[in-house]
Amino acid sequence: MQIKIINKSQHELPHYETGASAGMDLRANISESVTLQPLGRAIIKTGLFIELPVGFEAQVRPRSGLAAKKGITVLNAPGTVDADYRGEIGVILVNLSNESFTVENGERIAQLVIAKHERAEWEEVKELSETARGEGGFGSTGVK
Repeated sequence: MQIKIINKSQHELPHYETGASAGMDLRANISESVTLQPLGRAIIKTGLFIELPVGFEAQVRPRSGLAAKKGITVLNAPGTVDADYRGEIGVILVNLSNESFTVENGERIAQLVIAKHERAEWEEVKELSETARGEGGFGSTGVK
């Protein structure tokens, strides 16, 4: 699949690190470092602008290493870039650790996954079909 992209950053285009990778790393494109205090958040720009085909979205997801090692994640994970959005891709990072974290220019801060999606049409009804689970939710099936 071909996706049009404008790269106004100082960095290479996102790419897949391995042959089976689902996501491409996004890099911070910032003129000066940004320090996130514990529970602090910031929108970190990437310098990337994309044109997705209708029926696709780009999902901005956390990087597992940053989350596990530093407590840094994407606040609205997954963030959605819609097919009709033409602005710069930004990443809402949040620091869930007890220590400050500094984002440097060029740092890999998130990953981007391109995904196909469906559009739904609502069919308003008076009743839904019965299932064995019924209304059970939020842990109703147990933990083991």
